[in-house]
Amino acid sequence: MRRTRRGLRLSALASAAACLALTLSGCAEVDTTAPSAVRAQGAHGAPAKLGTVDCREAKCIALTFDAGPSENSARLLDILKEKKVPATFFLLGKRHIDTYPELVKRMAAEGHEVASHTWDHQILTRISDDRIREELRRPDDEIERLTGRRPTLMHPPQGRTDADVHRICKEMGLAEVLWSVTAKDYTTTDSALITKRVLDQASRDGIILLHDIYRGTVPAVPGIIDALKARGYVFVTVPQLLAPGKAEPGRVYRP
Repeated sequence: MRRTRRGLRLSALASAAACLALTLSGCAEVDTTAPSAVRAQGAHGAPAKLGTVDCREAKCIALTFDAGPSENSARLLDILKEKKVPATFFLLGKRHIDTYPELVKRMAAEGHEVASHTWDHQILTRISDDRIREELRRPDDEIERLTGRRPTLMHPPQGRTDADVHRICKEMGLAEVLWSVTAKDYTTTDSALITKRVLDQASRDGIILLHDIYRGTVPAVPGIIDALKARGYVFVTVPQLLAPGKAEPGRVYRP
C-alpha cells in the first residue's frame, strides 16, 4: 500500500509538471522581472555581491530543486557539497518536509536557500484566498521552525499564478520565482537525456528547474555541474542571482 501511495503521488506530480511547458509558453500571462533588472535596480550603496559572487560580472546560473525533500535528497546534498555548489530548494510540506525534517535542517546548514513549493501542491489559481494562505503558511512555518529562517521565495505549482496569488504573496512576504530551464525530468529516468536537456537550454542568469523526487535526476547532477562549470558558469542561489537587488514580496522573477 505504501508503494501504491507513493506511485500515485509521483504520478500526480508528473501530471502537474506536464503543464509546466504550457504555462511558461503562453497559457498564462504573467508580468515577470529578470535577474539582471533586479541587479540594476539594487539600492545605491548596497554591497556589490551576496557572498563571494558578483553576478553583474560573473556568468551566473541557479540550480533549483522542486518537490523535495525525498529519499534522494541526502545523495544530492552529498554531490552539492563535493562540487561546492549552492542550490535553492523549493520544498513541499505534506509527505516531504514533515517526513524528512533532518534533511531540511541539513539544506540550511550547508548554505543552500530553503524556500517553499506550497504544502500540498495545490494549484493556487484554482483555490480560495484562504486556502492559498494555508498552502503558503504551513510550509513556511515548518521551515522556520526547523531552520530558524522564514522563506522569502516560493515556486507556484505548475508555474500558475495570477493577481490574487501576487496579492497574497505580498501580504505574506513572499516573492514568486519561475524558471528558464526545465529538463522535464518527470518524463524520463534517462539521466543522460536530463543532462542534455539542461545543457541545451542553459544561459547566463538561467534558473534551472529539477526535481530530486525522480529517479533519474540526482544521477544527472554531477554531469550537469561539471559541464556548466567547463562553460564558465558560476552556480549561485536565487538570492545571489539577484544581488545587490532583492526579491520583493508580491513580484514574480524569471530570466
